[in-house]
Amino acid sequence: MMRSSLPLLVVLCIGTTNAHAQAPSSTPVPPAPQVFTLPDALTYADTHYPAITAALEQVNASAAGVDAARAAYLPRLDGVVQVNRATVNNVTGLLLPQSALPGISGPPLPSSSSASAWGTAAGALFSWEPFDFGLRGASVRGAEAAVGKARADQALTRLEVQSAVGAAFLAVVQAELGVTAAAADVERRTVLARAARTLADNELRPGAEASRAEAERAAADTRAIVARQTLVLAQTHLARVLGVTAGPVGVNGAGLLATTPPPAGALTNAPAAHPLAQARQSSVEQARVQEDVLARTNRPRLFLQSAFFTRGSGAAFDGSFEGGAEGLWPDRPNWAAGMQVVFPNLFEFSSLRARQEASAATTRMEAARYEEALLAVTSQQQAGAAVVSAARAVAANTPVQLTAARQSEAQASARYQAGLASIVEVADTQSLLAQAEYQDAAARIDVWRALLADAVAHGDLTPFLTLVSAPRGAP
Repeated sequence: MMRSSLPLLVVLCIGTTNAHAQAPSSTPVPPAPQVFTLPDALTYADTHYPAITAALEQVNASAAGVDAARAAYLPRLDGVVQVNRATVNNVTGLLLPQSALPGISGPPLPSSSSASAWGTAAGALFSWEPFDFGLRGASVRGAEAAVGKARADQALTRLEVQSAVGAAFLAVVQAELGVTAAAADVERRTVLARAARTLADNELRPGAEASRAEAERAAADTRAIVARQTLVLAQTHLARVLGVTAGPVGVNGAGLLATTPPPAGALTNAPAAHPLAQARQSSVEQARVQEDVLARTNRPRLFLQSAFFTRGSGAAFDGSFEGGAEGLWPDRPNWAAGMQVVFPNLFEFSSLRARQEASAATTRMEAARYEEALLAVTSQQQAGAAVVSAARAVAANTPVQLTAARQSEAQASARYQAGLASIVEVADTQSLLAQAEYQDAAARIDVWRALLADAVAHGDLTPFLTLVSAPRGAP
């Protein structure tokens, strides 16, 4: 008795809930969902997903690094102005290079004095490196290699995001198909349960059949709840990969369900042209340029330099102090011009050699990763063609399965009404029909999913988007 009254209780609860939902209230109306077609979703993700934005900014930062590296070819002009008040006690002697003691010039005084005087200095140093034996050029090439790697990473990130968006979009469409199929199954089983209850009440069928029909309908309700949950989760995932931060999202996948997409020409993109392979190749180039930079680091550098400077001091050469504002204006000018050759630290040879060996190992490592990427892309391309072929074959077969399932369910229902079949036979045919309806619609989505995976394996979604945007008639 409780088993047969459970569906009635569920119906009453649903009706009460709907009545409350229709009653006026002060609850704000939720915003309408943003509805995307598949091309719209891919375009939206290009401009809103954070990973793509970050990759683009990395390209901009790397491009600025090229300008910074090229700026090393420009001459350098440094200027300084200084005013100080200090004692002038000087001694004869040498100081090893250090950064703690300030320098002092002038003759030593006969005795130490605590008196102080003003001192000023102003000057400019012009320095230009006309020759560097290729070090700056290697640095520029390294910066350009960083730009190339950033662009390759951006292309790879964009492909990965597009793949994720396409897969999430198709998952939502398939989840909607699951909700539709589950609702149709619930409706058929509700009709069967009512018929079984009527026959049982009129003692034309045993009560056990009515209970079985009620159990089947309750199980269908459960499957419908799970299908709706799957749809909500799929929509949430799509919102995340799109970069939507507020409000629900919906999809318009009617065009994808119209017909099975027509066969397209075979994709012929070489594995080396795939964004993954390009990103790995750019890493190899960057490592090689770094080797070149280190190879030129231990070469001497030639600088042409000229300076003009002037100084003033309130202390005379004999140790007397002129006092007042003397020394606040620099009145002793000097100029200088010359050439300077800077040799690298000879004792850094072992350290530099270790860094060069590490850089060479990095290059070999990146080359191995490039080869691994080629293998992965080649395998994905081979698998993609097989998956597309199988998905098309399944999509061609599911209409046959659906037609047979519909005929079987109709015949079983007629036999049941005539008293020639049991409730179990009808329930089984309804299960087959629900499964066939879902598989027939999902098979077309699986073809699109296979086409998307094949396009991603070839690193170019243009052929896939061409098929998506092509007009198609009704099924």
